[in-house]
Amino acid sequence: MTKPGTMFEVIGGFDSIDKLVTAFYKRVGNHPKLIPIFPDDLTETARKQRMFLTQFFGGPRLYSEERGHPMLRKRHLPFEITAERKDAWLECMNAALEEAEIEEPYKTAIFEKLTMTAHHMMNTP
Repeated sequence: MTKPGTMFEVIGGFDSIDKLVTAFYKRVGNHPKLIPIFPDDLTETARKQRMFLTQFFGGPRLYSEERGHPMLRKRHLPFEITAERKDAWLECMNAALEEAEIEEPYKTAIFEKLTMTAHHMMNTP
């Protein structure tokens, strides 16, 4: 169930999430700083990201229904996430938000929320 007025709804729902994730992983798969911590085949990673962002932005709780509580930090601990990789991840996401044509003020709000999350994921000096 989607609540009216959620970020998920105002940016265009599943279609916009799909465009964003597709644009994002196109960049991640080619970014020299990110390639070492991502699988060669990003299909499953992108599928999980679509479910997560749908839920994170107030849409249906697809991620929790399939995978349980997101526990983002714990799930990311096996990967060396440095400040440099966090910045590379955010660079890819910022470009993906542009390509997916997420409009203001939503684009800035999303980027700010994901920036806080990215800072929280850092686990390696």
